[in-house]
Amino acid sequence: MTEETPGFGENAEQPDVPSGATPEEKAPQADGPSTEEGPAAPAGDASQIAGLTAQLDQVRTALTERTADLQRLQAEYQNYRRRVERDKVTVKEIAAANLLTELLPTLDDIGRAREHGELVGGFKSVAEALETVVAKMGLQQFGKEGEPFDPTIHEALMHSYAPDVTETTCVAILQPGYRIGERVVRPARVAVAEPQPGAQTVKPETAESGAAEGDDSASADVEGKADGAADTTDAKGKESGGPDEG
Repeated sequence: MTEETPGFGENAEQPDVPSGATPEEKAPQADGPSTEEGPAAPAGDASQIAGLTAQLDQVRTALTERTADLQRLQAEYQNYRRRVERDKVTVKEIAAANLLTELLPTLDDIGRAREHGELVGGFKSVAEALETVVAKMGLQQFGKEGEPFDPTIHEALMHSYAPDVTETTCVAILQPGYRIGERVVRPARVAVAEPQPGAQTVKPETAESGAAEGDDSASADVEGKADGAADTTDAKGKESGGPDEG
């Protein structure tokens, strides 16, 4: 005799399976976590967007700061270039002024030789070449007789009074002045003359009015003399006994 194992016999109880189900559907599903993912939670999306917005604001702030730094550096560089160019011009002018200052006594000797007629021959050619060179370097001579005295460019060494001047005037140039551009290397040394103290200039209008008053006075004197002569004649006629009236 064979023993029947419970559950494996013909009369073993079968699990309830709905009719029309496939074998896959008849197989029991294993218990376990589901692998299907649902849609992300709205709260997670909002926090991610907020983080990206904060990062974008930081990048914009950094970009603005770097742009401002670049503009500031560019402005400083432009100012530096202008300052360097200005310093170059100033240094050049100072060097030229120092050189030309040392040559001023030589130029004075050339001027005195020209005034005395001694600037002749090869010495004349050398002198003219030197004057041409210093003129190219910007040296300009100034100071003329008869111009008004200006203490900023003139140095008065002699002083006198003259009746033919109406203001302080340079009447003699003892040493000419020199300048480079607007910078005075040496003022002109001059002799000045001022109007005589207490001198008064008669204006033409005053003279004409005085002459007119003199003419009126002369006319009045003539008329007075004529009236006086007529009165004297009448008096004499009465005294001499003129003809009686008929």
